[in-house]
Amino acid sequence: MGTPGIDFPGLGVGLVILRDGKILLYKRMRAPEAGHWSIVGGKVDHMEPAEQAARREAEEETGLSIGRVNLLGTTELISDADAQHWISLLYIASEFEGEPKLTEPNKLSDFGWFNRSDLPHPLSEFAAAAMERLKADELL
Repeated sequence: MGTPGIDFPGLGVGLVILRDGKILLYKRMRAPEAGHWSIVGGKVDHMEPAEQAARREAEEETGLSIGRVNLLGTTELISDADAQHWISLLYIASEFEGEPKLTEPNKLSDFGWFNRSDLPHPLSEFAAAAMERLKADELL
């Protein structure tokens, strides 16, 4: 059947989590973009609505209970270095309960709340696309 993202383009989701104007970012340990700071997210399971996948992945990775999410846009990652291809729906949430944790230390090594003017480096393409989408939405 094959592996999403490797044998055929994978469908993923990412969630921008906002609190007091800051964005929650985690440092990735796995491809694609290992060592990069990124928004939380992952793959969409078969027959799973993308919005639910965004909420599920965020809750699994952060330990937060995520409330309402809104579609922010889409992005595509074609990584020659990792030989991966992902198309992702980006969502945004500012309604959640709890404090973030490192709940998947085999996938993520660190996290923090960051101002958009002072983002950590290197930043993943997914996170960079989300930041661009946020800027574009502010211009409307």
